[in-house]
Amino acid sequence: MNLNSIKRALLAAFIPVILTACGADTTAPLNDSNPVKSTVSESINNNATDADTTNVEISLFFKQWFDREVAQDPEYQSALGLKTEDQDKWFDRSDAASLANIEEAKEDLLHLRSFDRALLSNANSTSYELLEYQLQETIDAAPFLRHPYVVDQFRGQVTDRLSLLLNAHSITSLKDAEDYIARIKGLGGVYKEMTTQLVDRAVFGVLTPAFAYPDMIADISGLGSGMPIDDSGEPHILLNDFTKKIKALELDKQATADFIARTSAAISGPFKSNLEALLIEIKRQSKLVDGNKGVWSLPDGEAFYNAQIKQYTTLNLTADEVHQRGLDDIARIHTEMRGIMQTLEFEGSLQDFFVFARTDPSNFYSNDDVGREAFLTDARQQTADIFAVADQYFNRLPKATMEVRRVEPWRENSTSIAFYESPPLDGSRPGYYYANLKDMSTYQKSVSTAITYHEGVPGHHFQIALAQELKDLPDFRKHSFYGAYTEGWALYAEGLAKDMGFYQQPMSDFGRLHDEIWRSARLVIDTGIHSKKWTREQAIDYFRQNTPLSEGDMVTEVERFFVWPGQALGYKIGMMKILELRARAEEKLGELYDIREFHDVVIGKGAMPLPILEAEVDAYINAKQLPN
Repeated sequence: MNLNSIKRALLAAFIPVILTACGADTTAPLNDSNPVKSTVSESINNNATDADTTNVEISLFFKQWFDREVAQDPEYQSALGLKTEDQDKWFDRSDAASLANIEEAKEDLLHLRSFDRALLSNANSTSYELLEYQLQETIDAAPFLRHPYVVDQFRGQVTDRLSLLLNAHSITSLKDAEDYIARIKGLGGVYKEMTTQLVDRAVFGVLTPAFAYPDMIADISGLGSGMPIDDSGEPHILLNDFTKKIKALELDKQATADFIARTSAAISGPFKSNLEALLIEIKRQSKLVDGNKGVWSLPDGEAFYNAQIKQYTTLNLTADEVHQRGLDDIARIHTEMRGIMQTLEFEGSLQDFFVFARTDPSNFYSNDDVGREAFLTDARQQTADIFAVADQYFNRLPKATMEVRRVEPWRENSTSIAFYESPPLDGSRPGYYYANLKDMSTYQKSVSTAITYHEGVPGHHFQIALAQELKDLPDFRKHSFYGAYTEGWALYAEGLAKDMGFYQQPMSDFGRLHDEIWRSARLVIDTGIHSKKWTREQAIDYFRQNTPLSEGDMVTEVERFFVWPGQALGYKIGMMKILELRARAEEKLGELYDIREFHDVVIGKGAMPLPILEAEVDAYINAKQLPN
């Protein structure tokens, strides 16, 4: 995944994963005056070897490169918990900035390759390979700059800007308050750029699928409601948030009132007008779009989808290969599910059992606040249960704690079923596992347990929070994200929970298989939509016939695949690779195998593409086999 996609993924609930770039006005070429290219020769002892010098210089390059990337992205800084002079700004998402970033990546790659890799330590050699991968991926994405959807119903490109203000922009000083107001004003420019790109993409031949428009229109309309935009009597979500935060500063009444008045003016100014213009353009495009089609229908759609497969799996797989892997895995899981049916003495077909799981009232939380609180209580207990036995399976755990939270109602239409939000660098708050509890009629109890293990522990929190805390890695590796690795680990963690002694009841174990086959079906359906030209209805029916997902989840998933091609492939592909590597380590090491050490290798060096992960595991196996 290219660096900007990595940063987007790290922002989790705040920022969608799309092809973006560093601001053009802050992009400096790599020359002798650029700090990224500076060396530390003068600080190296005259007796140092060429290898010593090279390792020191490339370590500095890694640091300065990452620091520059952070400095160019104010939103990324906020998500990391950093407060800088640019806290009043937004990230530059213009096409010109994206093109500038690609050119910068080319220069960075030339500089990186000027180091003699033969002189590098093992750790620096791995870092070299990882940065080379990231830079090359940024460059390879250049032909597809205009292909990703600017706005869709799933990734929250519009609403997540507000989420960053609410969840990551704290106000502990007057400057923080000024920056908050400046960002509200600046949102007008963000929305104006989105509108410009929507118009351009429509001319190019890229329109969001038809089904997406009602939710997009509803969510964006919702952001334009509340005082001072209307006279509903309820404050706008930004005004409400700012008011709470500014009052916590305990300023005098007049100063507080002045700040609130200025915030109201910012909301009713460029924010409102540009949001309305964006909404008008989306409504216009809703009348232009020709139904629901995969990206095969876009200009150079086949090449774009192949690039997406590579990006999200980190492997050189064809659509047909991915499709077949999914079909084979679904057949395997069906066999396991039939075994559970026999244990329960259920009479009927597998599809009959799917209907039972989807409709059995005892398998659902009540669709009200009581049911929502029951879910949160269960998820918190499941989290505590994992922590109680984690030291038997892990040598290293993150110091950061984790909380289970409900997705705020105002953004329930623009987020996924569940997601993880990493803690900031300063440890000022824990990591969050967010669950979207809008419609509890879709939350099967037998399924939600595995989702908790995936998003929380031993899944994303153990891997992502730990990576941030690693002391012996360059910063860029602590914050890297590769879908096949990160999501593959989280799906692997769902199965690991069974090894840890959970899923004791047959229906609970069926829930685990439910979640696994859900990800296997993604391999079939995503490639079906974007390579085999499946319709939305065909995709939903495949889910219905082969998985126990609820009707609501089927629709949400299929519509997600349409607007985010390839992204859903990484989960199962990554899990398959980690299981393959674990089996290899168990077989080759025999009595020397220790699952805690294996997990140290897999999540103890930051995220990485699957081929590099495989090389790391093989190196661990070979070293372990050497005689003392």
